[in-house]
Parts: sequence; structure tokens; C-alpha cells
Amino acid sequence: MIDWILLIAGLALIIYGADFLTDGASALGKRCGLSDLVVGLTIVAFGTSAPELSISVISAVQGNCGLAIGNVVGSNLFNTLMIVGVVALITPVKIEKSIMTNEIPLTLVATLALLAIGCSMWLDGVPAEVSRVEGILLLLIFAIFMRYVFSKAKAAPEPDAGKADNQQKALPVWRSLLYVAGGLGALIWGGDLFVDKASAIAKGLGVSDAVVGLTIVAAGTSLPELATSVSAALKGNTGIALGNVIGSNIFNILMVLGCAAVVRPLPFDGVGTIDLFALLASALVFWLFGWVIRERTITRGEGAVMSIMYIGYIAWLVINVID
Repeated sequence: MIDWILLIAGLALIIYGADFLTDGASALGKRCGLSDLVVGLTIVAFGTSAPELSISVISAVQGNCGLAIGNVVGSNLFNTLMIVGVVALITPVKIEKSIMTNEIPLTLVATLALLAIGCSMWLDGVPAEVSRVEGILLLLIFAIFMRYVFSKAKAAPEPDAGKADNQQKALPVWRSLLYVAGGLGALIWGGDLFVDKASAIAKGLGVSDAVVGLTIVAAGTSLPELATSVSAALKGNTGIALGNVIGSNIFNILMVLGCAAVVRPLPFDGVGTIDLFALLASALVFWLFGWVIRERTITRGEGAVMSIMYIGYIAWLVINVID
């Protein structure tokens, strides 16, 4: 029981740390003259994915590689199927054409790259792992993506900042710096505590770190994305909800796995090809639902299908663990 309590405490530190880090960094970004679009696509995207980054890097440092990869794969599955599914159940999601032709295909490319790395053992018979070189390549692709984001931001007209901007500027510099430092400290401390207790629980249940990463850790670290997306959907801002999920998925594969692999090569311990193909299938379903049935709209029915797909995947994992 104490492990579960400390696990929840670690997760709380991670979530609140990410929130404070995002608020402080956003306020500093606004003071430096960054546009709302750049702040949203960089600082906010980093903030909602900071739990995954913290846990995966700390897992790599401690040698829990299955937890590091399982966290990313499980989080992206949760983001794509459960979060988009729940948002679509609240209100149909209208997708901009540029997202369908640019961001979602990039998510597919990142997923295919991870699948190719995971299936490399089919070619040479060597157990698959994300090597340091491959981690550096993922980070380079992420740098290209960020270059695209900034170029897109420069091309877009700057909207009226309004009340939100005034609130950001009202935050004193000292408090912004305190939020950044405190949030970062909470992320590191919470991530270390969470990884330790998740591994202890995995051993107690007799399951692998990867399974815990694909389920408990993935759902826990995706709570910021879930809360942000559902809140945006309830306010009618489905574009923000969708962009949050897409940006997080790209960040998780390219930045989170890239950083973790640079720290330590990551063997696919417990994360099998079925999990990777499930990840690819989720991205394809997301893309196809947006294009085919109702053009660039994910309906409530499609949202229900996506949610059921995620529940079915988790049920399959549980059945296999029991067996």
C-alpha cells in the first residue's frame, strides 16, 4: 500500500511541477516577446509532455529501459485513442486541413521510425534497441520540427493578446523564475519517486516494467494532456485539444525517446511488435477518421470507436499478463 501512496505522490509532484514550469516559462516567454503561437507550440507542449520526459530519462538513468519505452508507447496510445475519443464524444472535432497534411503525417513518420527500430531484429537477428545514434537522429528530426514550428509562427499573423496576455505580463519576473525552478525540482523529485515505486509495484505484481509503463505510467503521465484537451473541448476549443495531442505525440517519440536513448541505449524489453503495430494503427485510424467518413471531422461515433479500441488494447494486455 505504501508503494501505491508514494506512486500517487510522485505523480502529483510531476503534474503540479509541469504546471508551475509551464506557467513560469510562458510568462518569461511573453516578456521576451514570443507570440502566443510559439509559446503554445513550444512551452505549453513541453509542459504537458514534461512528465513523460522526466520519467523516461530517469528510467533510462536507473536502467529501467522497458519503463522508458513503455511510457512513450503507452502515452501516445492513450493520447490518440482515449483523449481524442473522449474529446470527440464531448463534441465533434473539426480538423484544419494543414494539420491533416502536415502535423498528423509527421506523427505517422515518427511512429513508423519507432516501428522500424523496434522491428530491426527481423533483419539482423539482434535484439532491438534505440541506440545512442538513433536517439541523436530522433533529436535532429525534432529540431527540424521545431524549425518548422517557428517558421510557421512567423508566417502567421499575431492575434490580439487580450486578457490572457495581460495576466502573463502581470506575473513578476522573480515569481516566473521561482515557478520554473520549483516546477523543475518537483519534476525531478517526483519522477525519481514515481519510477522507483512503479518498478517496485511491477516486481510485486510479477509483471515487467514495460507493462507498467504501457498502462499505469502511461495513463498517469497523460493526465495533463487529458485535462487540457477536455477543458478545451468543453469550452469549444477543439483545435487546442487536437493540437495538444498531436504536439505531445511528436514530442514523446522524438524528444523524450531521443533524450532517454542518448543517456542509455534502450532495448525493447517487454515492448513487443504488437504494441508498436497498435501504436501505428492508432495513428492511422486518427488520420483516416479525419479524412474519409466526414471530411476533416471526427464524429462522436468515431470517438466511441477510438475509445473502445483503447479499452480493447488494455484488456488484451491484462489478459496476457494473467496468462
